[in-house]
Amino acid sequence: MKEITKILIANRGEIALRILKTCKSLGISTIVIYSESDKLSPYVINSDKAIFIGENNPTKSYLNIKLIIDIAKEHEVDAIHPGYGFLSENSHFAKKCIENNIIFIGPDPKIIEEMGSKSRAKKIMKSIGVPVIEGYNGKNQSIKKLTEESEKIGYPILIKASYGGGGRGMRIINKKNELKRSILGAQREAKNSFGSSELIIEKYIPEGRHIEFQILGDKYGNGVHVFERECTIQRRYQKIIEESPSPIMDNALRLKMGRETLKIIKKLNYDNAGTIEFIYDEKNKKYYFLEVNTRLQVEHPVTEMITGLDLVELQIKISRGERLKIKQEKLKNNGYALECRIYAEDPKNIFLPQSGKILHFKAPKIKGLRVDSGIESKSEISIHYDPMIAKFIVWAENRENAHIKMKYALENTECLGIKTNLKLLVDILNNKNFKNGSYDIHFLDRLILKNNKNIINEKPLIAAVLFNWIKRNKKRKILKSLPSGWRNNFYKPQTQEINFNDKSIKISYEYTKNNFIFYLPKYNCVVKIIKSKNNSLWIEFDGIQEKFKIFKKNNQFFIYSLKYGNISMEIKDRMPSASTKKRKGSYVSPMPSKIIKLLVKVDQKINANEPLIILSSMKMENTIFSYKSGIVDKIRVKEGQNIEKDTLLININEIKNKNSLKYL
Repeated sequence: MKEITKILIANRGEIALRILKTCKSLGISTIVIYSESDKLSPYVINSDKAIFIGENNPTKSYLNIKLIIDIAKEHEVDAIHPGYGFLSENSHFAKKCIENNIIFIGPDPKIIEEMGSKSRAKKIMKSIGVPVIEGYNGKNQSIKKLTEESEKIGYPILIKASYGGGGRGMRIINKKNELKRSILGAQREAKNSFGSSELIIEKYIPEGRHIEFQILGDKYGNGVHVFERECTIQRRYQKIIEESPSPIMDNALRLKMGRETLKIIKKLNYDNAGTIEFIYDEKNKKYYFLEVNTRLQVEHPVTEMITGLDLVELQIKISRGERLKIKQEKLKNNGYALECRIYAEDPKNIFLPQSGKILHFKAPKIKGLRVDSGIESKSEISIHYDPMIAKFIVWAENRENAHIKMKYALENTECLGIKTNLKLLVDILNNKNFKNGSYDIHFLDRLILKNNKNIINEKPLIAAVLFNWIKRNKKRKILKSLPSGWRNNFYKPQTQEINFNDKSIKISYEYTKNNFIFYLPKYNCVVKIIKSKNNSLWIEFDGIQEKFKIFKKNNQFFIYSLKYGNISMEIKDRMPSASTKKRKGSYVSPMPSKIIKLLVKVDQKINANEPLIILSSMKMENTIFSYKSGIVDKIRVKEGQNIEKDTLLININEIKNKNSLKYL
């Protein structure tokens, strides 16, 4: 058995912290690596030693194999843990570790290589009788060949990157005219993310559910599965909620899929932690193999919560040559576990990832709640990395109680300074179909359509105006005894214009001796400031006090209250400068991005809903479409250029048309 006393963690964020926790419990010293934007991250602060590895671009830092190996050798580490993402499923990296007498905490490189290709993995599964979805996984990747194969399979189809995962390089195609653009986009995304543009094509199962089995194996041929996780609730082909046990799973189905899983473990001679993913066709009561993830999964805490196992600890022990002591027949799941992923993203705008500083983050402390997070207040969400803020994992005796506990945790979480999916997660938990377990991979699409209404919550708007009034009043240096807004003429209430949920709302108010009178679009009200301290504001509405946590960034206001959750809005300048005004027909970047491809030229006539520019942020592509017909006047960016949020991209002289701008 090999000794492991020092581990280099070749990753960042919450998974780096997660590995650190187990290493400390085992008495193993740790070294972490960090890029420029990660130098003050919690995982860096909490490590035994932290080594600067380079600039924010992952190819120059967290994906730099030679540099990571050199650091490991210089600091005489025994092993490297890759976490998930980055180099975790890179067989070349695993081989380089072994060549340099460094233990790679993961499966054998041959297994990683075999399962790294989805096409090769499907062939192996077919050879042992595991059901797979029919499709095309050949080497001919020409547009012509892929089009021909798509026609043979029949729409709808799913194209996806042969190498890698995480939803990158994946597209659902419903008809032929979508095919070429989707293939080109998927190829670019796959190449940028995984170094290979190879795609596979499968028949798309519209009412599918994603079921995965956690697996463990040692170097002596012993292997077990540690039950299933349901991962069907997804957006942009990425999971946001996982649960175990699965609501659709009975003992007979679990036994059947479990046997298939054990068959795969034996065939591969699997020797570490991993996950086998299936898609379950609920309509036809059939399941099909999807892929093997040869690494620890983001959602591994769900399994840990129902079994009491420490999967990272087991990874380390297996890697140093210990036998797996767990027996399949002895394994039992206890209770129910649910995980929600909190992301910096905009659910109202097709989940576009958000970047920037988190001004304030505070999770509640609840028995049975586990919070895995790599951020804290003042942390930066970088354009270069995944926009996940935290994972909340709860355990309870049953599904109903776990849902109650999770809802409470989400509603009592303060996360301000950036748009998040917190409210969406609460909406999912409140949905009757989710509560009774009757959902499929299109659940979220239907929920978004149903809930995509711009509901105006007046009280947070009032809180923002009052907070702004307090800040403005403190800066006054003359006539401080007079109320803000006093004029030496016929008095009129002050008016503020607020942008909220893409709507412009005008609010008028006046200050009296003890109160504020607000004139709102639907009603008037009298409110009173009870207390103001730092970023907290207590306001009385009709004899009832409500507390608001408020942070301001330029003209943006980020507000939290227990009743309304986390809300953001913009209070417009009463006298905006000319520089803040945007010309009609202007298109701006919705987030910090890289310009991948310009699809139009100056003087070109374009129609409404025509693609203009392809952007990439956090390795995901987004296409900006025209919202009206017109003629391209100016293109203000170049291909390959890195741009900030709200950068002016293109000007179009418009022709009247009622379509609206959309992002895909």
